Amino acid sequence: MRAFYNLIRVIKILQHEEILRHYAKLLDECKTARLTGTRGADEIFKLQIMDCVPSIEFLPISGKIIDVGSGGGLPGIIWAVMRPDLKIILLDSIQKKCLAMQNIIDALEIKNVNIICSRSEDFLKEHSEKFDLAGARAVGNIKLTLELLTPLVKTGGRIMTFKGAKLNEELSEFKNYNWNKHGLSEPEIKFYDENSSRCIVLWQKLKTYKRRH
Repeated sequence: MRAFYNLIRVIKILQHEEILRHYAKLLDECKTARLTGTRGADEIFKLQIMDCVPSIEFLPISGKIIDVGSGGGLPGIIWAVMRPDLKIILLDSIQKKCLAMQNIIDALEIKNVNIICSRSEDFLKEHSEKFDLAGARAVGNIKLTLELLTPLVKTGGRIMTFKGAKLNEELSEFKNYNWNKHGLSEPEIKFYDENSSRCIVLWQKLKTYKRRH
């Protein structure tokens, strides 16, 4: 089954490789804001863009999704390219990054994306439980990620984050945590492959979020 999903992933990449490589080039050439820590279009494609591609398998069949702390559009722009049927919000609080992302989206002629320049706490005030999936790639540890993302997701929707070698250390904080009590399923951990520490962590929202005090 893993081989089957890997084959599907390869096919999807090949279908969109030209525009994804163009995206990597635009990220590398951006001078107005630092959008990725990786330099060189080939390295950005290999280390950043390809790192986001496995998440495509876990997006909803339809609906509206949000990438929180999007930065340079990773992974939200990749979602938009590979799933043009979804409506996608890129949320970031830094104006120069938002302007740079808008320039990239215009250059790539992507039509299913909107950029919102706002702090997530402020954005939440009018957009509570509006999304079928909320994802974040680099906003902080699991505790902070869940605090920011859970209120945005509809009941039945999903929360997604990307993790690496420190996953077990972060999850240790939740050793005796009752996920169901706080409206979430147990975390699902999807490793990229048998030899990788990189993974995607998913939760389903079971009921309306109640902020802990």
